[in-house]
Amino acid sequence: MSTIIQLGIVLGIMVLVHEFGHFAVAKLCGIRVETFSIGFGKRLFGFRKGDTDYRVSILPLGGYVKMSGDNPGEAPNDPGDFNAHPRWQRILVALAGPFANFILAIGLMTGVSMLHNEVQEYISSPAWTDYIPASTAAARTGIHSGDLIVHYDTVENPTWDQVAIRSLLNINQTVSFSFVHDGQRTDTKLFVEAKEGPDSFSLDRLGLIPKMQNVPVQVDALEPNMPAQRAGLQPGDQIATIDGLQLHSVPALLSYLQDQAGKPAALTVLRKGQSLPIQITPELAEVGDGTKDYRLGFHPVQPPVKIERLPFSKAVVASWEYNKKGSLLIVEVLKRMFTRQVSVRSLSGPIGIGQQIHQAASMPGWMPLIGLMAYISLNLGIFNLLPIPILDGGMIVFLLVESVLRRDLNQQLKERVYQVAFVCILVFAAMVIFNDISKLDLFTKVKP
Repeated sequence: MSTIIQLGIVLGIMVLVHEFGHFAVAKLCGIRVETFSIGFGKRLFGFRKGDTDYRVSILPLGGYVKMSGDNPGEAPNDPGDFNAHPRWQRILVALAGPFANFILAIGLMTGVSMLHNEVQEYISSPAWTDYIPASTAAARTGIHSGDLIVHYDTVENPTWDQVAIRSLLNINQTVSFSFVHDGQRTDTKLFVEAKEGPDSFSLDRLGLIPKMQNVPVQVDALEPNMPAQRAGLQPGDQIATIDGLQLHSVPALLSYLQDQAGKPAALTVLRKGQSLPIQITPELAEVGDGTKDYRLGFHPVQPPVKIERLPFSKAVVASWEYNKKGSLLIVEVLKRMFTRQVSVRSLSGPIGIGQQIHQAASMPGWMPLIGLMAYISLNLGIFNLLPIPILDGGMIVFLLVESVLRRDLNQQLKERVYQVAFVCILVFAAMVIFNDISKLDLFTKVKP
């Protein structure tokens, strides 16, 4: 229920802002707006001002704007009708919705950058590896723990953020891959393996575990009746080495334990400036998602984060760069879909978006949720600019063609195109929703 409520609020804001863009420009152009509704369906309450009924409707999932004479091919009856206005004004009205979403995305990220932008430091750092698990795609390239990735797909000297993004764009495909080991560069290829698709993908499974900090893993708290407590570890201890290997994150430590399959391990622990040897045997235990891994049983001190509070001018620049990167990524995904390099199955519909919103809302800080909202707003704006009839982009294309021809297109032709486009959009939406449903645990658990 909380996921449904969160989805309704976030998508409601996105759609409402989109429709307000259309509304504001229509009013500026002198187009009569008959209805501005928050929500859909039956009118609950509202008020009328001038020609417009401002209302709240029963289904709070966004909203809509109804302009006088805005049906395709409808002959204008008075100067306030949508179709009675010059084509350039109608183009501006169509553009206003997507651009309102772009402005919202920039505003959201500007606010986060000004107030409290908390980001883990390693994400924007050079891609130093911490540990390379055995029998993974990365291990087969010859890369070793502690090596530096210097080329990934199309990016030279990538950060971990860029490695993650380029991986998601190349699921189950081969990318160019270069790393430096002992001062020698190796140029090779890496297959970005994710048999169950992007939803199950992680860099850990690929075999690339980032070096999240330069200091050892530090114990924050111990779990009762687990190996760490029985071996004598204490809060504040730092695990300098495990079997002589220096690791700097819990994912790296866990991956090493799985590779050793429960064998006893020799720890070197730093405690109050002293080095202590500790023998410990991992235990197969629950990890919280119904599966079991070999674990030691302690909660770590989290890796360092960067907290930024930028002045307005710098916050706008940071927001612009963030949203530009997100927009280019969305456009690249669309291009790869048309060239069949990205599967339509990787797209998320309402269910998938709801799950992502719920996960982001449960994370500490504002950045995960606000960043996701900005990304959804960008998606909505770019999607509506696609040159598909019944979308804003399709209307703009028709108006541009008519402007060049200096006459209206055949109305019957336009109606047929709109009908076909409407059916295609419905089929596409049904396919995306089916993808969402097929990814639910209810179905994934019955797979062999």
